[in-house]
Amino acid sequence: MAKLMEDEVFMAFTTYAVIVVLKMLLMAPLTVFYRITRGAFANVEDVARKPAEEKKKLLRNHEDVERVRRCHQNDIETIIPFVLIGLLYALTGPALTAALLHFRIFAGSRICHSIAYLCCLPQPSRGLSWMAGMLVNFSMAYSVLTTVLYL
Repeated sequence: MAKLMEDEVFMAFTTYAVIVVLKMLLMAPLTVFYRITRGAFANVEDVARKPAEEKKKLLRNHEDVERVRRCHQNDIETIIPFVLIGLLYALTGPALTAALLHFRIFAGSRICHSIAYLCCLPQPSRGLSWMAGMLVNFSMAYSVLTTVLYL
Protein backbone atom coordinates (compact mmCIF):
# COMPACT_ATOMS: atom_id res chain seq x y z
CA MET A 1 0.00 0.00 0.00
CA ALA A 2 2.86 2.39 0.78
CA LYS A 3 4.27 1.79 -2.72
CA LEU A 4 0.89 2.60 -4.23
CA MET A 5 0.83 5.95 -2.43
CA GLU A 6 4.17 6.81 -4.05
CA ASP A 7 2.81 6.25 -7.57
CA GLU A 8 2.27 9.62 -9.29
CA VAL A 9 -0.79 8.44 -11.23
CA PHE A 10 -2.42 7.11 -8.08
CA MET A 11 -1.65 10.33 -6.20
CA ALA A 12 -3.14 12.36 -9.06
CA PHE A 13 -6.24 10.17 -9.09
CA THR A 14 -6.61 10.51 -5.33
CA THR A 15 -6.34 14.29 -5.56
CA TYR A 16 -8.96 14.69 -8.27
CA ALA A 17 -11.26 12.05 -6.79
CA VAL A 18 -11.28 13.90 -3.48
CA ILE A 19 -11.95 17.21 -5.25
CA VAL A 20 -15.03 15.92 -7.08
CA VAL A 21 -16.31 13.94 -4.08
CA LEU A 22 -16.04 17.06 -1.89
CA LYS A 23 -17.88 19.02 -4.58
CA MET A 24 -20.62 16.38 -4.53
CA LEU A 25 -20.77 16.41 -0.71
CA LEU A 26 -21.20 20.19 -0.67
CA MET A 27 -24.42 19.87 -2.65
CA ALA A 28 -26.30 18.51 0.41
CA PRO A 29 -25.66 21.58 2.62
CA LEU A 30 -26.46 23.75 -0.40
CA THR A 31 -29.82 21.99 -0.69
CA VAL A 32 -30.48 22.66 3.00
CA PHE A 33 -29.54 26.32 2.52
CA TYR A 34 -31.97 26.66 -0.38
CA ARG A 35 -34.73 24.86 1.54
CA ILE A 36 -34.38 27.23 4.49
CA THR A 37 -33.98 30.45 2.50
CA ARG A 38 -36.79 29.58 0.08
CA GLY A 39 -39.09 28.17 2.78
CA ALA A 40 -39.67 24.95 0.86
CA PHE A 41 -39.58 21.80 2.96
CA ALA A 42 -40.22 18.21 1.90
CA ASN A 43 -41.25 16.47 5.12
CA VAL A 44 -43.98 17.10 7.68
CA GLU A 45 -41.53 16.75 10.57
CA ASP A 46 -39.48 19.64 9.12
CA VAL A 47 -42.35 22.04 9.87
CA ALA A 48 -43.90 20.25 12.88
CA ARG A 49 -43.56 23.27 15.20
CA LYS A 50 -45.21 25.70 12.79
CA PRO A 51 -48.91 26.68 12.87
CA ALA A 52 -51.19 24.61 10.61
CA GLU A 53 -51.70 27.35 7.99
CA GLU A 54 -47.96 27.98 7.76
CA LYS A 55 -47.27 24.24 7.38
CA LYS A 56 -49.28 24.19 4.17
CA LYS A 57 -47.21 27.05 2.75
CA LEU A 58 -43.86 25.49 3.72
CA LEU A 59 -44.54 21.93 2.49
CA ARG A 60 -43.90 22.57 -1.17
CA ASN A 61 -41.41 22.29 -3.98
CA HIS A 62 -39.38 25.28 -5.07
CA GLU A 63 -37.58 25.51 -8.41
CA ASP A 64 -34.29 26.58 -6.80
CA VAL A 65 -34.32 23.65 -4.37
CA GLU A 66 -35.22 21.20 -7.12
CA ARG A 67 -32.44 22.57 -9.33
CA VAL A 68 -29.83 21.93 -6.62
CA ARG A 69 -31.28 18.46 -6.01
CA ARG A 70 -31.10 17.60 -9.72
CA CYS A 71 -27.51 18.85 -9.85
CA HIS A 72 -26.66 16.69 -6.83
CA GLN A 73 -28.37 13.67 -8.40
CA ASN A 74 -26.35 14.18 -11.57
CA ASP A 75 -23.16 14.32 -9.48
CA ILE A 76 -24.05 10.99 -7.88
CA GLU A 77 -24.67 9.46 -11.30
CA THR A 78 -21.29 10.54 -12.71
CA ILE A 79 -18.84 11.00 -9.83
CA ILE A 80 -19.33 7.56 -8.27
CA PRO A 81 -18.55 5.82 -11.60
CA PHE A 82 -15.53 8.14 -12.01
CA VAL A 83 -14.15 7.07 -8.64
CA LEU A 84 -14.62 3.37 -9.41
CA ILE A 85 -13.42 3.43 -13.01
CA GLY A 86 -10.67 5.94 -12.22
CA LEU A 87 -9.29 3.72 -9.48
CA LEU A 88 -9.11 0.75 -11.84
CA TYR A 89 -7.63 3.00 -14.53
CA ALA A 90 -4.94 4.28 -12.14
CA LEU A 91 -4.06 0.72 -11.20
CA THR A 92 -3.42 -0.24 -14.85
CA GLY A 93 -0.35 2.01 -14.94
CA PRO A 94 -1.27 4.61 -17.58
CA ALA A 95 1.12 7.37 -18.57
CA LEU A 96 0.98 10.26 -16.12
CA THR A 97 0.17 12.80 -18.84
CA ALA A 98 -2.79 10.76 -20.11
CA ALA A 99 -4.06 10.14 -16.59
CA LEU A 100 -3.78 13.81 -15.64
CA LEU A 101 -5.65 14.77 -18.80
CA HIS A 102 -8.50 12.38 -17.90
CA PHE A 103 -8.67 13.46 -14.26
CA ARG A 104 -8.45 17.20 -14.96
CA ILE A 105 -11.04 17.16 -17.72
CA PHE A 106 -13.43 15.22 -15.50
CA ALA A 107 -12.99 17.51 -12.48
CA GLY A 108 -13.30 20.61 -14.66
CA SER A 109 -16.38 19.27 -16.39
CA ARG A 110 -18.13 18.57 -13.08
CA ILE A 111 -17.33 22.03 -11.74
CA CYS A 112 -18.51 23.65 -14.98
CA HIS A 113 -21.63 21.46 -14.95
CA SER A 114 -22.56 22.62 -11.45
CA ILE A 115 -21.96 26.27 -12.30
CA ALA A 116 -24.07 25.92 -15.45
CA TYR A 117 -26.82 24.14 -13.52
CA LEU A 118 -26.97 26.42 -10.49
CA CYS A 119 -26.55 29.69 -12.42
CA CYS A 120 -29.11 28.65 -15.06
CA LEU A 121 -26.65 29.16 -17.91
CA PRO A 122 -28.14 28.56 -21.35
CA GLN A 123 -27.71 25.20 -23.03
CA PRO A 124 -25.55 23.65 -24.39
CA SER A 125 -23.19 24.70 -21.56
CA ARG A 126 -24.54 22.16 -19.07
CA GLY A 127 -24.93 19.44 -21.69
CA LEU A 128 -21.41 19.87 -23.04
CA SER A 129 -19.85 19.79 -19.59
CA TRP A 130 -21.84 16.65 -18.74
CA MET A 131 -20.75 15.04 -22.02
CA ALA A 132 -17.08 15.81 -21.36
CA GLY A 133 -17.27 14.00 -18.01
CA MET A 134 -19.06 11.02 -19.51
CA LEU A 135 -16.51 10.75 -22.33
CA VAL A 136 -13.71 10.70 -19.75
CA ASN A 137 -15.44 7.86 -17.88
CA PHE A 138 -15.92 5.89 -21.10
CA SER A 139 -12.34 6.56 -22.20
CA MET A 140 -10.94 5.29 -18.90
CA ALA A 141 -13.26 2.26 -18.98
CA TYR A 142 -12.12 1.45 -22.52
CA SER A 143 -8.49 1.77 -21.46
CA VAL A 144 -9.02 -0.52 -18.48
CA LEU A 145 -10.79 -3.14 -20.60
CA THR A 146 -8.18 -3.09 -23.34
CA THR A 147 -5.38 -3.36 -20.76
CA VAL A 148 -6.71 -6.15 -18.58
CA LEU A 149 -9.41 -7.91 -20.63
CA TYR A 150 -9.62 -11.44 -19.32
CA LEU A 151 -12.48 -13.64 -20.49
